[in-house]
Amino acid sequence: MENHIFTVSELNNLVKSLLDSIPELNNIYLRGEISNYKLYPSGHHYFTLKDAEGALRCVMFKGQALRLRFRPENGMKVIAMGRVSVYPRDGAYQLYCEALSPDGVGDLHVAFEQLKEKLWKEGLFEESRKKPLPKYPETIAIITSSAGAAVHDMIRILRRRYPLAKVKLLPVRVQGVEAPPEIVGALRYANRYRVADVIITGRGGGSIEDLWAFNDERVARAIYDSEIPVISAVGHEPDVTIADFVADVRAATPSHAAELAVPDQTELMERLQSLRLHMRRSQAKRLELLRRRLAELAAKRALTDPLAAVQDKRMLLDHVQKELCHAALVRLAEPRKELAALAASLDAMSPLKVLGRGFALVTDEKGKPLRRTEDAPVGSRIAARLSNGRLLCRVEESKNEEEP
Repeated sequence: MENHIFTVSELNNLVKSLLDSIPELNNIYLRGEISNYKLYPSGHHYFTLKDAEGALRCVMFKGQALRLRFRPENGMKVIAMGRVSVYPRDGAYQLYCEALSPDGVGDLHVAFEQLKEKLWKEGLFEESRKKPLPKYPETIAIITSSAGAAVHDMIRILRRRYPLAKVKLLPVRVQGVEAPPEIVGALRYANRYRVADVIITGRGGGSIEDLWAFNDERVARAIYDSEIPVISAVGHEPDVTIADFVADVRAATPSHAAELAVPDQTELMERLQSLRLHMRRSQAKRLELLRRRLAELAAKRALTDPLAAVQDKRMLLDHVQKELCHAALVRLAEPRKELAALAASLDAMSPLKVLGRGFALVTDEKGKPLRRTEDAPVGSRIAARLSNGRLLCRVEESKNEEEP
C-alpha cells in the first residue's frame, strides 16, 4: 500500500483533531509558574507555564481574561484550567486557558494585595492628604443599600447622638458587578452638588466576595477624589478593604461610623452645662472685683472732696512762687555786690573827689581842659571848676615852671 504524503498543515490539523478528541485534555488543570507573561493590545494574554523540568505555552483570550480578579505576573505560581490543542499555523501544542487562579491563595486575596500595593505606591493612602471630619456637621450622606440592616443602625445612632444633623440616604447596591459603578456615581453626585458635610459609605459584614465592591479600584479612586470627607464603614472590625485605606477615616463597623461622624448630644449638653457654670463663676468673680474697685474709687479724696486737689495745687503754687522769689534774690545779690564795689572804685577815681580836697579843674571857654601854659595865652578867658561851682577868670600873666 502506498504511503500517504501529508502536508505540514494536514499533519498539524490531524494532531489537533487527535488532541481535541481526548476528553481528559479538554478540561485539564495544570500547576506551574508563569513566565514570559505578555498582555497584548487585543486584550489576549500570552504566557508560559513551567516547572522544574518542562514548559508549556499558554494563551488566554480576552473574553476569559476579563473574568480575572487579579493581575498575572512573572514568577507567580498558579493553577490553570483549560484545554490542550494545537495551533495549526505553528504546529505547536499549547494550553488554551479558560480560568486562572493563584496556587495556594485565593484569587481575590491576590487581587486585593496587588491593588493595595499599586494604590499605596501612587500615594492614595498618605495620611497627609486625609481630610479632617467636621466637628458639628449639618448634613450627613450615607451611601449604602437601603435594604440592609446597616443603614437602619446608622440612622438610629445619628438621630440619637445628634438629632440636629440632617441625614440623606443615597441608595446603591453594595454587592455584585453593578455595585462599584453605583457607589462611584453616588460619591460623584454628592461632591458635585455638595449634598453633605461628611459621607459615610459601606455595608454590613459578609464574605470577601460580598465585600468586594469596596475593593474595586474605581471606588477607591472616587473616595480619594472626594472633596467631602469620607468615612469607610465596611463589614465588621476584622474586615479590611481598599476603601478603608483610601478613606479619610476608617470605622470598624457602620455603627462606629455613625458615632465618628457626629458628636454625642449628651456629652455636648454636659459640656455646655460645665461652660455655663464656669461662665457664671467667672462673671461673678469679675463683678466682685469691679465692685471692690468701685468702692476703692468712691473712697478716693478726689471724689469725696473735689476742691481738695485745687487747694493742694494752690499751696504748691505759693510754695513754688516763694522758692522762685528767693532764687531770684539769691541770683541778684552777687551782681549787686559787684556793682557796689565797682561804684565805690569809680567814686574813688571821680575828679569831684579831687576837687573836694582843694584842687581845681581849669578849662578854656569851650570846656577843654588846660594842661600847659601855652594853652591859655595872656588875656584869654578861662574857667576854674571848684568843688562847689565855677570861676570865670582872665589870664594876666603866664609863666612856665622851667623858667628862672
